[in-house]
Order: sequence, then C-alpha cells, then structure tokens
Amino acid sequence: MTALNLSSRILGLGLVVLASSACRGQTSSEPPLVPERNMYMQQRYNPQSRSTFFEDGRTMRKPVEHTFAREMNPSAEISDGELADGSGYVLAVPDAVVQDFGGMANVVDRGQARFGIYCAPCHDLTGSGKGKVVERGMAPPPSFHDDRIRHMPDGQMFATISHGVRNMPPYNYSIPVNDRWAIVSYVRALELSQAGEH
Repeated sequence: MTALNLSSRILGLGLVVLASSACRGQTSSEPPLVPERNMYMQQRYNPQSRSTFFEDGRTMRKPVEHTFAREMNPSAEISDGELADGSGYVLAVPDAVVQDFGGMANVVDRGQARFGIYCAPCHDLTGSGKGKVVERGMAPPPSFHDDRIRHMPDGQMFATISHGVRNMPPYNYSIPVNDRWAIVSYVRALELSQAGEH
C-alpha cells in the first residue's frame, strides 16, 4: 500500500468519525451559532410601547401621507372602489384587476377560495348570512341575495369589505386589494347561481 493511498484512507476515516460525532441524537442546549448577530438581535420597538425618539411618544406610526406600498395600486378605482372624480362607486370590477389575474375565470376561482376563508364563517357558503358564527349567537349579516346588495355597485361592496360595517371587521390590511376584488366577483357569481332559489 502506498503512502498516498494510506493517507487518503486515514483522511476518509477521519471525516467519517468527524461527521458521525456531529450527530449526537439529542437537542443541543448550546445557543445557536449565528454569524450575523445584527440581524439576529435587532433593535426594535415593541407594539404599543413608548418612544423617546418621536415627539408624540408613539412607536406605532401611520404611513406617511401620499405614499403607498409597492404592492398597492395608486388608482382610487382599484384601491378604494371609487370613481376617479369621487362622484360614486365603481360599477364593475376594474379591467386591470381582471387582467392581473389572467381572466375572469381566474378571478372568480380566487374569489371562491378567499370567500371560503374570510366570508363563509359569517355569510355561509351560499351567501345567505347563516354561517357558523351566526349559529353561535352573532347577529346575522344581510344575505347577498337581498335586492339592495344585488344592485349595489361592485365598488361599494369592495369598500365594505375594505372598511367593514357594523359587526363586520375591516379587511383592508389582511386581504390584498386584488383578492378583495376577487371576492366581489365571486359574490356576484354566487348571486347569479342562487338567483332562482331566493
């Protein structure tokens, strides 16, 4: 056996022993090794805490006026459901939203999925307003099949989802803009499918 062969076998055996010693089969009580400590232990404010940096003492700040996040749309018709001149609500889901989803069928599919998560607990899967939460004592929301809601502009329904009404909480921060429009589209499809039954 040559010296090179012997040294490579010893090196290989050493690597096997080293690798197997790292697997101890138990959870370590040692703190984790984090090479970039600044990202692991960041200075931050806790929610609702006081700040000496800001004049009003609040740590939770409102967004700067006339700014919007990158994923937000500056168009009032899309982000608020209102006509650009402020004279009323958008009558139908904006074409730009439909294009973002790649067609109305995709919008309705996405809306059905979001409706099942956010709306069905109160409104139930048919939109009649008799969901599980209502069965447990909450005041029932109106049925989506009422004439008042069926003839409501899509922008008004979008604004209601965004800002809430009565017992309904606002979803403007928890549901993205396009998903709120998708829910509106699904509700309209639901109304059409249930039209003969109500």
